[in-house]
Amino acid sequence: MKLYLKYFAMHLNSQMQYKVSFALTMLGQILTSFTAFLGVWFMFTRFSQVENFTFSEVLLAFATVLLAFSLAECFGRGFDLFPQMISNGEFDRALVRPRSLIFQVLANKMEFTRLGRVLQSLVIFAYALPQSGVNWTGAKVLTLFLMISCGTALFFMLFILYAAIAFFTLEGLEFMNIFTDGAREFGRYPFSIYGKNVLRILTFVIPMAWFQYYPFLYLLGRTTNPWLIISPLLCLVFALPTRWCWRYGLKKYQSTGS
Repeated sequence: MKLYLKYFAMHLNSQMQYKVSFALTMLGQILTSFTAFLGVWFMFTRFSQVENFTFSEVLLAFATVLLAFSLAECFGRGFDLFPQMISNGEFDRALVRPRSLIFQVLANKMEFTRLGRVLQSLVIFAYALPQSGVNWTGAKVLTLFLMISCGTALFFMLFILYAAIAFFTLEGLEFMNIFTDGAREFGRYPFSIYGKNVLRILTFVIPMAWFQYYPFLYLLGRTTNPWLIISPLLCLVFALPTRWCWRYGLKKYQSTGS
């Protein structure tokens, strides 16, 4: 942890050397995700409800996904740029260092400009939490905490899976953005509005519904099933195939010779 904090300070200091550029890039990140918020807002200027969810309730789901994705992208950026590590030979150097490879990739890059999206999600939370009509109890606060933390962990795993595929392709595959950037966009609304087939995929294949949709129903009082409080923990099961893919890709890895 001490070493990671040193990397943290190094990346932060390097990015803050050009403060104006840092601020403008952060503003650009805010504006990018702000368009998603505008899409939700315009939808509700036309319709009072979407699948029986009100504007403030949808914003609560939206902020959860946006915050989880933004935290994962900020601190897991190294996995998103992993194909570059392979192509420029940097990963070969990582192989001979006496540290965990996942740690080295994780510490290789941190993108603090993504904190602009974190700030935006917190602003949305500040509006949605009191307006959503949720009767906040200790159990529901725990549920929201697990939704955000497990969602962040799941996006981390998706970035690792993306990196594992690069062992074979040497380039990032754009289709993985469906489950990362695409999930951030889909997460503007509760996943049920996209239909039963999509909900099944996001339940049993890529378990995003376990940190967004099902515990969200408990928050709103649509169900009283107490097991949904800890349902976000089911996202962590995705660590098993992710770990297997990473280890299998590492086993098959051949140096690019760069």
